[in-house]
Amino acid sequence: MADTLISVDLSESPHTNENIHNRWHPDIPINIWVEQGDDFKIETYDWTGGQIKNDDDASDVRDVELEQVHYLSGPIGVKGAEPGDLLVVEILDIGAKEEMNWGFNGFFSKNNGGGFLTDHFPSAQKSIWDFDGMFTKSRHVPGVKYAGLIHPGLIGCLPDRKMLDMWNSRETKLFNTDPERVPPLAALPNTQSAHMGAMQGDARDKAAMEAARTVPPREHGGNCDIKDLSRGCKIYFPVYVDGAGLSMGDLHFSQGDGEITFCGAIEMAGWLHLKVEVIKAGMEKYGVKNPIFKPSPIKPQYDDFLIFEGISVDESGEQHYLDVHIAYRQACLNAIEYLKKFGYTGAQAYSILGTAPVQGHISGVVDIPNACATLWLPNDIFEWDMMPNADGPKKYLDGSVDMPIAPDL
Repeated sequence: MADTLISVDLSESPHTNENIHNRWHPDIPINIWVEQGDDFKIETYDWTGGQIKNDDDASDVRDVELEQVHYLSGPIGVKGAEPGDLLVVEILDIGAKEEMNWGFNGFFSKNNGGGFLTDHFPSAQKSIWDFDGMFTKSRHVPGVKYAGLIHPGLIGCLPDRKMLDMWNSRETKLFNTDPERVPPLAALPNTQSAHMGAMQGDARDKAAMEAARTVPPREHGGNCDIKDLSRGCKIYFPVYVDGAGLSMGDLHFSQGDGEITFCGAIEMAGWLHLKVEVIKAGMEKYGVKNPIFKPSPIKPQYDDFLIFEGISVDESGEQHYLDVHIAYRQACLNAIEYLKKFGYTGAQAYSILGTAPVQGHISGVVDIPNACATLWLPNDIFEWDMMPNADGPKKYLDGSVDMPIAPDL
């Protein structure tokens, strides 16, 4: 029986737990140490620390304090790990906390976080998803049911000082190109609600002023939101500080490629059973700059897809040059318009794309001027036949059920 090295009490604030942090900084203390080859369990909060409730009111999504996120369990030190090594993390098992057998998906207000399609869905909305073993359904999005591929949206190692300074420099430079943009171009260091683990006093305050936010993925891993990091996978993380300083959180029950709803996937509190090893000098041996991974051999067996294509021409008809971001957005918008023909609201269709195990592919990046991206929607997740036919689409939903919405005040 593996020991649980970090436990969380969902009835208490994450800020009461010294083994939780919500910023990246090399001085965050490593309180827990393991040996190479050890296996152990870690519990996690949901990424917001319990701000979102299981109800039919989306005001909690509208009013969410994003300065809090993400709450991570760790850092965990691995004895003998040194800068330049690779930390090998194997996810042996992963699951939901028994006392929270549900998760949530949401769209943030454009004025508080936004998202991939925020111009099309500017108001806060949410859907609640109940877990039934390996499957999930939502009272807010009828007609779909899918098997979960549970994974940590966020996992990585502590940066060293040089890397932290590099992150802050380049992200500040980008932010300053349009400092009034809504949503902002980057989430810069912010002391509001910063939780620095066991750090206290002046040292804590100083570190919080320069600590990196956890919002994006970076060289160390971080918020990559890769749905295939599930049970049985192996991840090879670059090590930058003695002990590596492994942290994780932001668990997802199910997610589509791209996590396009931003409060994306089906967010949940949970636990991980991990095993760690070290490859000495592995960064140089294998030329590793960013993490690499071997995906889980276990995944939902959906092999019948309807594929939607998008190109790098935006909604106004403006041509862009090989822009994959725009191409994938167009593929998603095309899928949403298709699902609306069967009775789904735009919000319900968007939520399906963020939570179901859809696949996103970069299908072409060489045929100027249009990049081509595709979104692969599994047919088997639907209770109805969603394929095109000569009779035309049948509306299976009458509009009586929709996702709760909370317009800005």
